Amino acid sequence: MWKLMMLLALSLGLGAGQSVLAQTAAPSQTDCPAVLHYSFNRLQDDVPQDLCQYAGKVALVVNTASYCGFTHQYQGLEALHAKYKPKGLVVLGFPSNDFGKQEPGNSKEIADFCYNTYGVKFPMFSKSSVIGANANPLHVALAKATGKMPKWNFHKYLIDRNGKIVGSYSSWTEPNDKTLVADIEKALAESGRPTP
Repeated sequence: MWKLMMLLALSLGLGAGQSVLAQTAAPSQTDCPAVLHYSFNRLQDDVPQDLCQYAGKVALVVNTASYCGFTHQYQGLEALHAKYKPKGLVVLGFPSNDFGKQEPGNSKEIADFCYNTYGVKFPMFSKSSVIGANANPLHVALAKATGKMPKWNFHKYLIDRNGKIVGSYSSWTEPNDKTLVADIEKALAESGRPTP
């Protein structure tokens, strides 16, 4: 086998220090923007999800809560996700109990509430903090990049196809807000890494 690999390497013109395996290795996460280099457990079943699967898409990251004056935004977020998903948008929901203790439930309770009450189908992740010393690493990176951390539930960050943070939007910004929708449409229209 070794001789076969050496002959193949020579026929491909590879140097002594290179191997055939290096030429045929699967693509690494180098195609994944740094802001997506995180893994979070999926809300429904706690299966780890690598955010790099969303590389090449436009992502709207939202910290959510089930018992908040802004909870109705789930409906608008799901509508955005459904409308623009074919063009490359993904809404990513991060339940958090940081503000007003308005997300007290466990994963099953949160998942059931989101689906049964608002028909949420966009990706949701297990409950985590989005501010303070225990903030999840994605929100730390987003706050650092924008200089704006969530001040309440349903704060939004928009990330373009190449991993650049386009904007930060307060909880008062509804999913159908003209500025937010225009920013999403602009980000979707711009080229980036091919969507897998």
